[in-house]
Amino acid sequence: MTSLPKHPQPPVGDEERERAVRRLREAYAEEHISHQEMDDILGRVLTARTHGELTAALVPLPAEAPDTTSTIGALGGRIVRRGAWRVPRFLKVESAMGRVRLDLSRAVVEHPVVDIELALGTGRATITVPRDAVVDLDGLRTTWKDVRYRAPRHPVPGGPTIRVSGVMGMGRLKIRHARR
Repeated sequence: MTSLPKHPQPPVGDEERERAVRRLREAYAEEHISHQEMDDILGRVLTARTHGELTAALVPLPAEAPDTTSTIGALGGRIVRRGAWRVPRFLKVESAMGRVRLDLSRAVVEHPVVDIELALGTGRATITVPRDAVVDLDGLRTTWKDVRYRAPRHPVPGGPTIRVSGVMGMGRLKIRHARR
């Protein structure tokens, strides 16, 4: 008769798996791994049952930089970031009721890919991205109004990729490129 381990590991949760997939996509986007390596690691990440298996799957990836995630939150009122502020690799913005304004046009963007995760109830949100930024809205779900965004006709190469994901409640998100 086999005995059960004294301290069984809890199963991998959805949030941990999503973070691992995000880290894998970032490593691929920054050309740290090949397409074949990404496919192999992705398969291991998606089938990992324990934290040990998940950690072992991510060994080939470069280490995560510390302090690259930041959360801005407010129950009501305004959330404003503008001027020369340092944009973290992962930015979470949470607001139940209120207005959000993120201006990245003069911000210090040190990462080639920036993930902005929105959790907004009601109110409007405006994000101004650098002129040369590429905007990816594939991970964003809206329940009330569509996102207002128009990609530039003549994109300027070499800018960061801004990936916006999360959930918008009854407000509207407007994304625009800086003029200069």
